[in-house]
Amino acid sequence: MTTMYWQEIDSPIGPLLLAGDRETLRCVSFQRPGRSMRPEPSWRKDASRFSDVRAQLEQYFAGERREFSLKLAFDGSEFQQTVWRLLQTIPYGTTTTYGEIAARIGRPGAARAVGLANGSNPIPIIVPCHRVIGADGSLTGFGGGLATKRALLALEASGNSTDLFATLRA
Repeated sequence: MTTMYWQEIDSPIGPLLLAGDRETLRCVSFQRPGRSMRPEPSWRKDASRFSDVRAQLEQYFAGERREFSLKLAFDGSEFQQTVWRLLQTIPYGTTTTYGEIAARIGRPGAARAVGLANGSNPIPIIVPCHRVIGADGSLTGFGGGLATKRALLALEASGNSTDLFATLRA
């Protein structure tokens, strides 16, 4: 059994719980009232395991990082993992739709299934599920809330984090 480690960090979009094993990041969880993830009793709290993750997230939120270079591991079905790998190819500052992702993976009728896989992404922000929008251009569900999704997309569109996250913290 792999030992899991965790740490909760503060960010401009609120607290985030990070979890992973000795080598990889496996989870970024938005810690929202009523929706917070709790570490398993067997997990060990260890901030030192996440210094690189913390630093890269800080750079991203400051508008200084466009791509993450972290070792990631996903627990999910083959279909989910296919979607999550494709999410990592969506360029910074751009968006795509569930239907476009379905077509790219060779399953053009699977937009809803792509939406479910997108919503199950265990490593949001780093695996940029926030860059996926509705076919009509509307913002659709996001684990961190639509205001957070809007702020992340605005950060990427402008490259400037000044005051973008202030209303989220209020």
